[in-house]
Formats: sequence, C-alpha cells, structure tokens
Amino acid sequence: MVAPGVEQTLAGFARALRAAGLPVSADRSRVFLRAASLVGVTSREGVYWAGRATMTAEPDHFPVFDRVFESWFGGEAPRLTGRRRAVPPKPLAGLADTATGRRAGEDPVETEVVRARASAADLLRQRDVADLTPSERAMLAQLFATIHPVPPRRRALRRRRNHRGEIDVRRTLREELRRGGEAGPIRFRRTTSRPRRVVLVIDVSGSMSSYADALLRLAHVWVRAVPRHTEVFTVGTRLTRITRALRTRDADAALRAAGEQVPDWSGGTRLGEMLAAFLDRWGQRGMARGAVVVLCSDGWERGEPALLAEQMQRLRRLAHQVIWVNPHRGKAGYRPVQGGIAAALPHLDALVAGHSLATFADLVEVVRRA
Repeated sequence: MVAPGVEQTLAGFARALRAAGLPVSADRSRVFLRAASLVGVTSREGVYWAGRATMTAEPDHFPVFDRVFESWFGGEAPRLTGRRRAVPPKPLAGLADTATGRRAGEDPVETEVVRARASAADLLRQRDVADLTPSERAMLAQLFATIHPVPPRRRALRRRRNHRGEIDVRRTLREELRRGGEAGPIRFRRTTSRPRRVVLVIDVSGSMSSYADALLRLAHVWVRAVPRHTEVFTVGTRLTRITRALRTRDADAALRAAGEQVPDWSGGTRLGEMLAAFLDRWGQRGMARGAVVVLCSDGWERGEPALLAEQMQRLRRLAHQVIWVNPHRGKAGYRPVQGGIAAALPHLDALVAGHSLATFADLVEVVRRA
C-alpha cells in the first residue's frame, strides 16, 4: 500500500505525463501506483522504471517520460547501461514521507528537498509568471517542455483512396474500361484533413513586459512542434515577424535571436495600427486566411479603439477563428473594460487567460479544438 501523501505525489506525476501527451489512462495510473509500492517508493530508480514500464507504450514515449520525470522529481533520469553495478537505492524524497513516518535508512534532508521539488513543480504551473523570482522563472522555463501543441485540422480539398467511404466513380469506371466493360470491385475514397495554420501575435509593450518572456517561450515551443504551420509576430509600436528566429532548437538562443530583431521592447501599444499593417502586408495575401489567429495582449491601446475594432472586423472575416489571450483574464475581479479589449471583444471567438503555465496548456487545447 502507498501512503496518501505519497500517492498524491505519484498521481500528480501521472497527470503531468498525461498533460505532456502520453496516453496515461486511469488504469495505467493505478498499475503504476501498485508497481511503485512493490519496488519501494524510497528508490528513485525503482519508481522511474516502474513508471516507464507502466505508463509508456512505445519507444517514442521514452524521451517525453524522461523530461517529465526530471522536471517533476529533479535531477537526471536513470539510464539503462550495459553493466549495472549493485548500488544501494537512492531515496526518492516526496515518496517516502508517510503518515506513519520515514522508512529506516533514508536521508530526511534528501527527502524534504525532492518532495519540495515535486510539489513546487505542480504549484509553479498555477503561479502567475509576473510574480515569479528569477530562480522560479528558470525552473518554469524547463517545464515548457511538458507543453505539446497540436495544430487544429481543416478539411483537405483532395480525397484519398480508401477501403470505405464514398464511391470513387472515376476510378471504378476507369478500371472497368481496362477490363473491357466487365464488372469489378467498387473503389472508394475518403476526405482527409490537413493542419490549419496558427498565427501568434504577441504584445511586447511595457504593460506586457512581465509576460512577454513566457509568451515567447510558448511561441518557441509552438514553432518547434509545428514548424510549417506556425507564424509568430510581435507588436508594440512596430510589427516584427520572428518566426525564423524561433526555429532555433535552444529556447534561450531563440529568444535572444528574436530579441535582436524586435526594436520596440517595453514601448507603447498601437494595436490598431499594427493589426492594419499585418493585414495589409500578410493577412490579405493568405497568412491569416483560414488560420487560427491568437492575439496575446492585455488590451491597453494608445491609439483609437475604433481603428482596432475596424481591423478586428477585417481579421474576423479572414481568419477561421480569432482567440485573444489576456494575462489578466484569469485574475479575480477582472473585467474587459480596457479600450482595446472592449473594442475587440465583439469580434472574438474566445477570450482566455494567459498568466501561468496551466493557462498556456489550456490555450493549446483551445487552439487544437478550433
């Protein structure tokens, strides 16, 4: 049996794996808890192999599992080597502190440290990124690896051969002609789907400076996950396309490259003018046509709100869906009364929060269903 406190930590780890995209069902979670209790929850390596054996289905899942394990429990995930030495199990803190006391032989200091890491990772997902310390921001940057954007789908124009679906009249008749008119099997075809483009427009003005870094890290994850169907722009007093810079594999290097291209960090906000520039240069030419456009801003507008409303109306006619991400949306007492957000609200498909890692994961799901 696993103690309640230990079970909560292990269950949280299973939820983190599910959020990272692994097919962790309730049955797999129960089997994992049973396996962890058998190998001993004081052994970090034992819990690692119990989880990998029960909550991964194929080799492609191993890298994701390792990343989540490292971020959840801290340290480097155990690796399988050719020759294994007999070493005493390393206590897995946060798993052995039970209601009945600690097990004999375990290090109480190590237990407290790793339990703090596990619980901190879970709490950090809910924290407002504007309130984080530099060390917490560094830890949060690692947790972005648990977000896996999936592009929304759209119906493709072409149909593909299939063993069922609608009758492919042309193909059926062509084959019948080759046989000299003799009847043969009926051929079928089905409609397919293709990824829909996602366009991220991130406000980097002064009022958004506390959230710009986290939003750009989210954009980096998106570009790396769906490189051919994601575009990223920054807006303030200028409009800058930074998609190419964010294709760099290392997140910190990508953000540095993007920062070198953006000339208006922490400046003013002219959303209406910048949105008009985007639509005139890229939107009308097809980038926004049929796409899911995600605007990340707090809605503070130095220009005329009427201009923003006009451009939002243009954008709504072009895009498949328009989603506005406001970091203040998830805070108690928030009301969309700022000039920019009030002007844009009638033309939005969704107004969602964007102040924590948990809300970023929710945003990814909203876009996937668009």
